[in-house]
Amino acid sequence: MNKKLFVLLVILMSLSLTGIIFVQVYWIRTSVDDKEEQFSRTVTDILDKVANRVEKSEMNLYLDRVASLADSIGEPKTSQFRNFFFVDRDVNSDEILFYSHGILEEDYNVTSTFFDNSSGEDSTTIKNYTSKRTRAVFKEEYGLDGKSYSLTPIQRAEKIGGLSSIDKAALEDVFAEYAKSQPIHKRISRKELELLLDQELRNRNIDIDFEYGVYSQGYPTKIKSKRFKFSESKMYEAPIFKDSEGNTNFSLLLTFPKQKKFIFGSIMGMAFLSLIFTLVILVAYSSAIYQLIKQKQISEIKTDFINNMTHEFKTPIATINLAVEAIRNPKSIEDKEKVLRYLGMIREENKRMHAQVENVLRISKLEKNQLDISKDRVDAHDIVLDAITHVELIVKNRGGYINAHLDAERSEVLANDMHFTNVMVNILDNAIKYSPEPPKIDVFTEMAKNNIIIKIQDQGAGMSKVVLKKVFEKFYREHTGDIHNVKGHGLGLAYVKRIIEDHQGEVYAESEKGKGSTFYIKLPLI
Repeated sequence: MNKKLFVLLVILMSLSLTGIIFVQVYWIRTSVDDKEEQFSRTVTDILDKVANRVEKSEMNLYLDRVASLADSIGEPKTSQFRNFFFVDRDVNSDEILFYSHGILEEDYNVTSTFFDNSSGEDSTTIKNYTSKRTRAVFKEEYGLDGKSYSLTPIQRAEKIGGLSSIDKAALEDVFAEYAKSQPIHKRISRKELELLLDQELRNRNIDIDFEYGVYSQGYPTKIKSKRFKFSESKMYEAPIFKDSEGNTNFSLLLTFPKQKKFIFGSIMGMAFLSLIFTLVILVAYSSAIYQLIKQKQISEIKTDFINNMTHEFKTPIATINLAVEAIRNPKSIEDKEKVLRYLGMIREENKRMHAQVENVLRISKLEKNQLDISKDRVDAHDIVLDAITHVELIVKNRGGYINAHLDAERSEVLANDMHFTNVMVNILDNAIKYSPEPPKIDVFTEMAKNNIIIKIQDQGAGMSKVVLKKVFEKFYREHTGDIHNVKGHGLGLAYVKRIIEDHQGEVYAESEKGKGSTFYIKLPLI
């Protein structure tokens, strides 16, 4: 994949994901704001309704007490009756409308302690008012002689009741003025207020703990819950005990300690689904980016592999061609020694190419679980010494050394002789190739419980932590500038890992850049 196209694709996907997350966060935030606003409106309505119910309950209490007191006194001391009426005649229908409204005022003139006031006056006049309304319609009728006359009633209605709304309002205003002199705790109880608030909240499906308090001109009164705390930012307020002009010194305050939790809980279902979908998108995005990066790495690794394999084959092919041309030279063909030397070169280069092909095929079969690995009882020390023999001459030619320190008391394992030998040769070959100076290699064996540990230690170039994490991956090779300065195709250690794992063992490495590497092979003993 083109690098610029890859970067552009990643940027576009990142912007899309960022936009989706931003929309989700904005939606949740907007939902919370809407819920808070709706909650505030509902609570404000509840407070107004509770305040009105408290005021109405107080007024009804006063009116009931007045009626009860009047009934207990008996006959009034004085009474007056006022009657207002009017008569209207309709000339078209010969009907006469008669309407009268009488008010009976009864004065009981008693001394009462109905109101406790601070003026020192305890005399209260108790009066009762009764309203009587009469409506009658008469029909004018004349005799056949045109002289006789009579009124025939065709409709009559009479209603005896209490005061009119205007009279009642005036009476309530009087009571409200008297009520102002009463202490707040005598006008309403905490239990009554708490019951009304709880009832109204439940009617609006608000099941949440609350704290309340009644304040007078900014100061607390005795009417408040035990845990109520004044807080301007998280408090709802409504006037209570208003007079006829709407003025009052008292405020009903309400707070909700768990308001945020309640509001978030109301949108938690949708928010949770939104979060789940966002996480799914995020996982899909991360997976897509990971796959893109992985594909890019694989593409680079394959390109590197092809370049290295091409080089691995070009050199022996070129050598074979030169040897063939030399043999075809008439002067050389007569020299048997030269011909044999050239034939030997052709044979060695051919074996070299064959080994490379076998290595690739071996890994391919191992990936498909098609490699037949039969295991027998073998001595790990014998295999280590055999592998050292394969590379010892190369090490000496470069002026280095390879020493064996076989200290394990037991060394018999269940393994495939050929594959286990190849594993050791591969690791030793890496130690040689990645030693810029003359190779210095030590091989140790030791026991760890019922396992044998084979340790291959070199003093070569070493590996960084990044390389160390990927060194056993197929096709992976550390870039060292010129990809051909260390020959290979990134299959050796991948083969080592698969073979050791097939032997129920472990292989791992420790390394530090510039200080060499140490490979560990752990196999179960038998």
